[in-house]
Amino acid sequence: MIHYIADCHFYHGALNTKMDKRGFADVTEMNEYMIEKWNSKVSKTDTVVILGDLSLGTVDETNELIHRLNGKLCLITGNHDKYVGKPDFDAARFEWIDNYREITDSQKKVICNHYPIPFYEGQYRKRHNGDPKAFMLYGHVHETRDEVLMQKIIKLIKETPYYPIGSEHESTIPCNMINCFCKKSDYTPLTLSEWIRLDQELKKTE
Repeated sequence: MIHYIADCHFYHGALNTKMDKRGFADVTEMNEYMIEKWNSKVSKTDTVVILGDLSLGTVDETNELIHRLNGKLCLITGNHDKYVGKPDFDAARFEWIDNYREITDSQKKVICNHYPIPFYEGQYRKRHNGDPKAFMLYGHVHETRDEVLMQKIIKLIKETPYYPIGSEHESTIPCNMINCFCKKSDYTPLTLSEWIRLDQELKKTE
């Protein structure tokens, strides 16, 4: 089973009290809660694709953290993952570390990047029943004004008409992008199908 999550920001106290306003008493409480939520969902044999900004801790703190987290870890590096490349960082704990990765999950292409990509590989590909063949999963923007703008861009793309090659019938441009910000899932890594379902539910309430 493959799970995804973005922007945990372990050890980042300022996000708890300021930007995200996560509401924990302190960074230790935040860290322990996220570890509990992670390990209650992810087994040791599951895979977790971390879409950037895992930890703002020191190399030693981050090494301790990644050995407490269940699963086979894969990391898309974010702008705050400063520990990557440091001499004492335990990179062997990860199956892979990359800036961008395309993977196959449940017969779907998944574009994994820390930053949102509005025009991604496989975007126009659909099955005969109209279901998308590709999804773009991202992080970075949390729930900030940048995410508000991103949702406006996604809406604009989805409303833009075009004629598919070889077709006489007008269609609209697919744009299946999901912000996997950890706070949306109560800090729990989710599968692709779970993120799709949660994203649809959240959009109904907007």
